[in-house]
Amino acid sequence: MNSIKNISFAGQRTLIRVDFNVPIDSDGIVTDTTRIKAALPTIHQILDTGGSVVIMSHLGRPKAEKTNKLSLRHLVKPLSELLDKDVQFVADCIGVEAANVTSAMKPGDVVLLENLRFHAEEKAGNDAFAEQLAQHGDCYVNDAFGTAHRDHASTSRIAQFFNNKKYFGLLLEKEMEAIDGVIHSNETPKLAIIGGAKVSSKITVIEKLLDTIDAIIIGGGMAYTFVKAKGGKIGNSLVEDDYLEMASDLLIKAQEKNVTVHLPRDTVAADEFNNEANRRTVAIDAIDEGWMGLDIGPSSISYFQEDVIQKAQTILWNGPMGVFEMKNFQKGTISIAQALVEATENGAYTLVGGGDSVAALNKFELADKVSYVSTGGGALLEYLEGKSLPGIKAIVR
Repeated sequence: MNSIKNISFAGQRTLIRVDFNVPIDSDGIVTDTTRIKAALPTIHQILDTGGSVVIMSHLGRPKAEKTNKLSLRHLVKPLSELLDKDVQFVADCIGVEAANVTSAMKPGDVVLLENLRFHAEEKAGNDAFAEQLAQHGDCYVNDAFGTAHRDHASTSRIAQFFNNKKYFGLLLEKEMEAIDGVIHSNETPKLAIIGGAKVSSKITVIEKLLDTIDAIIIGGGMAYTFVKAKGGKIGNSLVEDDYLEMASDLLIKAQEKNVTVHLPRDTVAADEFNNEANRRTVAIDAIDEGWMGLDIGPSSISYFQEDVIQKAQTILWNGPMGVFEMKNFQKGTISIAQALVEATENGAYTLVGGGDSVAALNKFELADKVSYVSTGGGALLEYLEGKSLPGIKAIVR
């Protein structure tokens, strides 16, 4: 692995691709610095060995238009405070001004470039744009696992301009080790908990996981497609009819591979998609018309917690059990999170990944109580599928 752990960056300008896609309020204040903190070990490693650092990232979806709301200028203050050193900001990521600033850097300097996605060439994976970005560094480090599945200029195309001076950052390296550790772990039983809204976004992940796990819990909106595929009544619950056959086939494949599939037993149903809707708990395969399942019910919670999660030694969780953003439909997701905390305390290895799952952990203040929290959403899913991620392939090539 092209790690930075034993590399001296003395006298080198190091161009780092990070994932600083952080939430910013209407006053331009960063409201969650988790992703900035995640990149600090890599930045410190380079500075501590005598290098200087040029940081580049995207923020939001600006559609190649410069907007103050999505300017990385808002990150200068929190980044400076977290690093305990001044960070110089450049109002573009390419061009004469940016090149002048980065070419004059001295060891210990830190420069933050403007939002990469203010240029359409970034998402287009334009080689000429990547070459312009490459002028800011003598070596390149990718520490953005969250965008490693994107074939963008700063994540994959840029590496070709650095020959052997291209490396994985400490965070990206840690991500790969953590996920590989779950996939290849000999600590059994191995359990995957897969939730979220749609089967279509997770079906290939589930199919791939069947080769490495002993059991799987399927929850969230996607569970109703499986329930309907088994002949259950799901009322007005979310369903993808185009995936009913695939769901049935997957259940058969799981049985053939001796993987136990655990579906919810009951559901908290509502008569409309609203926190204040009328609610009632019913069997998940007996939901009346006009009602929709929005969370797993108490029987499912008890069953998953006591009979499934607490018996597992290696656990992967991706996707909530219900509409956890609504207070009246968050109990299932909270309960799964708490069960993972208990399992971790009892010696299980627990990895949580995916935007909604991580958001749930943060919301319930449990993120520091599981073994590992991945910064990847789409990247995590594609890595689990066994796909070659462009941002990783470009480093090892």
